[in-house]
Amino acid sequence: MPGTICAIATPPGVGGVAVVRVSGPEAFAIAARVFVPLHRKKSVLDARGYTALFGHYRLDGRPMDETVALFFRAPHSYTGEDVVELSVHGGTAMADGLIEALLTAGAVPAAPGEFTRRALENGRIGLVEAEAVMAAISAEGRQGAALAGAALDGRLGGRIAAIRDALQAVAAHLAAWVDYPEEDVPALAPDALKQTLGQQKKKLDALIEESRAGAVLRHGVDCVLTGRPNVGKSTLLNLLAGFDRAIVTPVAGTTRDVLEQAVVLQPAGIRLNVFDTAGLRAETDDAIEAEGVRRGREKFAQAGLVLAVFDAGAPLEAEDLALAQSCAGRAALAVLNKRDLVGSAAELAEKTNALTPYFAKVLPLCALEDTALPALSAAVAALLGTARLDPGAAVLCSRRQLAAALAARDALGEALAAAEGGFGLDAVAVCLADAQRALADLTGEDAPAATIDAVFRDFCVGK
Repeated sequence: MPGTICAIATPPGVGGVAVVRVSGPEAFAIAARVFVPLHRKKSVLDARGYTALFGHYRLDGRPMDETVALFFRAPHSYTGEDVVELSVHGGTAMADGLIEALLTAGAVPAAPGEFTRRALENGRIGLVEAEAVMAAISAEGRQGAALAGAALDGRLGGRIAAIRDALQAVAAHLAAWVDYPEEDVPALAPDALKQTLGQQKKKLDALIEESRAGAVLRHGVDCVLTGRPNVGKSTLLNLLAGFDRAIVTPVAGTTRDVLEQAVVLQPAGIRLNVFDTAGLRAETDDAIEAEGVRRGREKFAQAGLVLAVFDAGAPLEAEDLALAQSCAGRAALAVLNKRDLVGSAAELAEKTNALTPYFAKVLPLCALEDTALPALSAAVAALLGTARLDPGAAVLCSRRQLAAALAARDALGEALAAAEGGFGLDAVAVCLADAQRALADLTGEDAPAATIDAVFRDFCVGK
């Protein structure tokens, strides 16, 4: 029988309330040694599930702090075990004192993620939902949290189960046809087989594509502002930040180092770690500026999103075209800044046409105008795929899940190629079995301990 664990379930530091969670077979007995109800006729040991008591907790026999105790009886709790949650005033002292009292009473410290791991081991959740717990905790914005919530409530498992069930039906038919020829099992019609394989592969393709946009919403993306000196990179950084983060002057080379600022693009809800870099130019006599340019190129190579800024009011120079060419094939937007300085629509169209071959979108704007930020947010959301993502449609939420989905998709692709190439149903069945194993890895069915350990390695204590 596992021991009874305890841990603080709220972030450390000053706050209104700190919650300490206790879970295990002795949860109620240990809580009874620590918590004293205000109503003397009430008993912790007799408390029913989904009820609460008000009182205080004791440390070394002395009353310490007012406490609210919530009770959950197995199996109707987060972990599937008896659980008691004790809420005290926020701050370090009271919560640490409560932990000390619980440890003295017989509890043991919880390991990172141990509450969720017990929920998994007790059948309360699956491995996919366990990973969604961590995704929900680490989500940076509302849409990212909504995606994690959709996975947590079983919608992601439902999408995967639908694919798995369709493949199992095909596999069962193939196995019966191959293994029991005397039963005169009808062969699958080639067109129907290829249609089923193709449909399930498309579903996996969609999951894989959505996972990339989902990762952006959950974790954000590193974004570099790059371009020649004085094209308006620092003005654009200030626009994104909502305050004067960078010094802006007409003097070329004002920005000499990489400036970093975290922003959340609204309404897209995308977190950007924005890096404003020194203006790109081939030569400079200033050693400090040259180092800034070198660092800027380094950030450019590492960035997940590039905002390449050009001066719409000036001719495109050789450095501009070289930058545009280096952005080809990258997640990059061309920002034609200072649109208000363009002489004519024809001039703007000429610059747009020159840059279009290298970018997903060319966006003319003036970083000093109120309309610039919504336009930029919409363009970034479209480029990164978040604009097409339904927050209510659960997506893959870990690299492990993505790797398994890729393996299943590739195996289905091989099964489809075997079916279309006339290699026989035996070859199709082998590829289909590979796809099923990959989906089982995705959902965590019969997952080895090493896989489960890896999932919980990054969990916080108390969850």
